[in-house]
Amino acid sequence: MATNGAVSNSNNSNMEGRQKKKAKQKEPLRRTKTKETWLKRGDVHGPSTVYVQVLGAGSRDNSASLYVFSEYNRYLFNCGEGTQRLMQEHKLKAARLDNILLTRLSWENVGGLSGMILTLKETGVPECVLSGPPQLVRKSTSTKQKACVKTPITVCPDCSVSAAVRPYTDGTYSDKTMTVTQVPVFCLTFRLLFFLDDDKPKPSRDPSLVVSFICKLNPKKGNFLVSEAKELGLPVGTAAIGPLIKALKDGRSVEYEGREIRPEQVCTPTDPGPVFLVVECPSEKFIRSVCTNQQHVSGTEDPAALVVHLTPESVLSSERYQRWMESFPSSTEHLILNEHARTVHNIRSYKLQAQLHMVHPEVFPPLRHYREPQAALHVPNVRAECLLKFQLRPTLDGFRAKKYPKHSSVSCFLLADEAEQFPEVVFLGTGSALPMKTRNVSGTLLNISASQSVLLDCGEGTFGQLCRHYGDEVDQAMSKINTIFISHMHADHHTGLLKLLYQRKRALSTLGKPDSPVFLLGPGYIMTWLNQYHQACEEILRHIKSVPTVCCNPLISSCHSVETCLVRHCKPAYACSLTHGSGWRLAFSGDTMPCDAFVSIGTGATLLIHEATLEDALEEEAVEKRHSTTSQAIGIGMKMNAEFIMLNHFSQRYAKIPMFSADFSDRVGISFDHMRVRFRDLKLLPSLTPALKALFAEDLSEMEEQRDKRELRNTKTAAPDFEPQKNKTHSKSPLK
Repeated sequence: MATNGAVSNSNNSNMEGRQKKKAKQKEPLRRTKTKETWLKRGDVHGPSTVYVQVLGAGSRDNSASLYVFSEYNRYLFNCGEGTQRLMQEHKLKAARLDNILLTRLSWENVGGLSGMILTLKETGVPECVLSGPPQLVRKSTSTKQKACVKTPITVCPDCSVSAAVRPYTDGTYSDKTMTVTQVPVFCLTFRLLFFLDDDKPKPSRDPSLVVSFICKLNPKKGNFLVSEAKELGLPVGTAAIGPLIKALKDGRSVEYEGREIRPEQVCTPTDPGPVFLVVECPSEKFIRSVCTNQQHVSGTEDPAALVVHLTPESVLSSERYQRWMESFPSSTEHLILNEHARTVHNIRSYKLQAQLHMVHPEVFPPLRHYREPQAALHVPNVRAECLLKFQLRPTLDGFRAKKYPKHSSVSCFLLADEAEQFPEVVFLGTGSALPMKTRNVSGTLLNISASQSVLLDCGEGTFGQLCRHYGDEVDQAMSKINTIFISHMHADHHTGLLKLLYQRKRALSTLGKPDSPVFLLGPGYIMTWLNQYHQACEEILRHIKSVPTVCCNPLISSCHSVETCLVRHCKPAYACSLTHGSGWRLAFSGDTMPCDAFVSIGTGATLLIHEATLEDALEEEAVEKRHSTTSQAIGIGMKMNAEFIMLNHFSQRYAKIPMFSADFSDRVGISFDHMRVRFRDLKLLPSLTPALKALFAEDLSEMEEQRDKRELRNTKTAAPDFEPQKNKTHSKSPLK
């Protein structure tokens, strides 16, 4: 009885600890209190340090995004897929972000917004302001309904974080760092074609609008020169100097001991604040509107120090656009972000894959690059690189690039016998919840044949992973995908869908293949989300053909049958089983606790891909979050009589390798991003385990140490309740 009580109290204390941690996360950040202190002072004039930094260079695997830093505020211009992962990898804290500015409501610019807002909520950011097109209000509502299946986000009335929307119609906005002017740019030709067609119903989206941003830093008072002040006999180091410094820095002359002291004698000149522009010209149809908009050149009194062009190569090649670039002063720097950028964003992924490649070159092929030629421009310009900085203060120092070692592309090894290549599984994302440095969120590609593929879940950044895996051959890989299965509506399983659909259409067009919709199997909520996006942002519905999750259609993916079942996660969440006409079967769990219904549809699977989010010691947490532990996933495979079990969907705490359990056998393997597994290679995978343990020995040792500390804490927590019961038992025993 005493032992049961101790375990119960231990469980209660663990639950209380997690509740306290969650409550702590909801408290206002210390930075918020610091801001309030600055406001009370009332004498803050302009930031001392400001720089513009490239986050995503606009290459095909990472959308264009800019990060602007000051000691008062942090700004993010555009938030495409993969932005959050880049911020985590390069240590740019999302917890400091309070302004997100969007140039256009396209998925290229907003694909990572849902995950970013959820992260801001979890980190305790009290407010984040979205600026840009007026449809942001609808986008925010759509994001709320999409993500609230799991947890409410900033636009929810009962949420502790506020997501204010500041459309361009609100005019100029100022804060402690800078003044931001939103400039609407309308493509008149596009606008007429879209809105004057009376035969079609009018959705609320406006494809003719982009928003430019003119940003002017607030003036900064000059610095007080102590040595000059001492030479003039001012009372430096005494209480009397305070009022004198304040007056002089405000530009007023003071009288001291009968002498007039002018500001220029003891202070450096006031910095009026440089100007930078962020301009998107998405296609040739917008060139005229961008180039004739007077605010771009004369929107401020001072010339622009920097113009950031979110512009495709086809626009840059235009003579008219180049003449517009030349209209700026020669001192203006031009920074170009587009798909032709040649930079490595996810350096950790390339490094890890290079290490794994040495373990087995075929199972872990080297990552590749997608390259396109760059146009020659008459105007001096700088091509964006990841983490490239432009320093605006304390001085205009121009660009500073962070150097990384060059990575060469190596062709993937192909088997001589093409028939042995299929079926083939490529793991594109093996992490859970949030993208990690080395593991993206859920996405698994099943290549059934040389012409057909199925995608199982499509978390944020899935297309970027495809680019890094296939390089210049990504269009061929995209054109083969004819079926997408979405297990449930959590953001880490479906927010990469839209970009993948757009890029698939582009791939088919590039290869000269007919445009055909993709079969989409998923919860009914996904069509609600797609309809909302279609109405508010961009056309998307014609790229898909929705199939109910209960449907078993052999035409979908050349499989004999496709079966689905409800599993024990959120409602609704599904698992699926694909059986091919040649006899093999693949079972995919999605997210779930151990589920007998899944065992039923996957019985006798050739390959089971099952989530193993947490280690065995965290079974209680797994129950709370409705996930599976390592041994539970293996147990389902044994009940299913699966020939081989691949563990997947690992928690962020297992960034490189998960914890191994005693249930591991020669029928169990662990997945990594960009791992390529052919069914004929399944029996080979357990032999790689010793090499993987050696490669990640330090990580495993650290995780084991953390586990031991956690168990010790749990024991100490349970001890006070256990000891009195033990003493009480001894007191009742007869004396001997």
